[in-house]
Amino acid sequence: MTPRVVIADDQDLVRTGFTMILAAADIDVVGQAADGAQAIAAVRRLRPDVVLLDIRMPVLDGLEATRRILAEHPTTTAGDPTRVLILTTFDLDQYVYAALNAGASGFLLKDITPDHLIHAVRLVQKDDALLAPAITRRLIERFAKPATHQADLHRDLAALTPREREVLTLIAQGLSNAELANALHLSEATVKTHVTRILTKLRLRDRVQAVVAAYETGLITPGRKGGTSPLR
Repeated sequence: MTPRVVIADDQDLVRTGFTMILAAADIDVVGQAADGAQAIAAVRRLRPDVVLLDIRMPVLDGLEATRRILAEHPTTTAGDPTRVLILTTFDLDQYVYAALNAGASGFLLKDITPDHLIHAVRLVQKDDALLAPAITRRLIERFAKPATHQADLHRDLAALTPREREVLTLIAQGLSNAELANALHLSEATVKTHVTRILTKLRLRDRVQAVVAAYETGLITPGRKGGTSPLR
């Protein structure tokens, strides 16, 4: 299925360049926005699969736009959840971490290669995580604070089975569903079931929040080396 994309950035050159790159890969850019308010309106009107959303924009910044967009639980024309990909110039921007907590499906640096941009859009459309382990560790190390209320249900890892904790650990290391299946000698369908149960038990929105939860609870620590990642 061809992804339908909205690009929100206050720079015309960025929007034009990304549109050309995606169009050349048969990805349909259905709308553009120059600020966060326009982005929210475009998502409501066009119901895209993916929103590429810049952090620093006038009128309404990308962080607040992300919060408002995802608070409405937007769906695509096919009925699937719309995914938000954050665009930033800085790979250690505290607003990026806040956006991930708000439910964004990942983030991209603006100097990303065309191939990685295309791969990123297709990846999050399939509801996979988009967090390189090295960047994730640096974000968590700099901005995350360990959870202080371990009794909170969404942070209570005791609710997970040993297998689910193992799956969560590997998710936090950056493994995709296919890589998880290979590492654990399971089918991808079984892996997806484990992931769904983890999200339900911890009351998390998606895989990205699962990664954040794994770091915040100490299941994974910033200094620990992870596995491979869908995007480098």
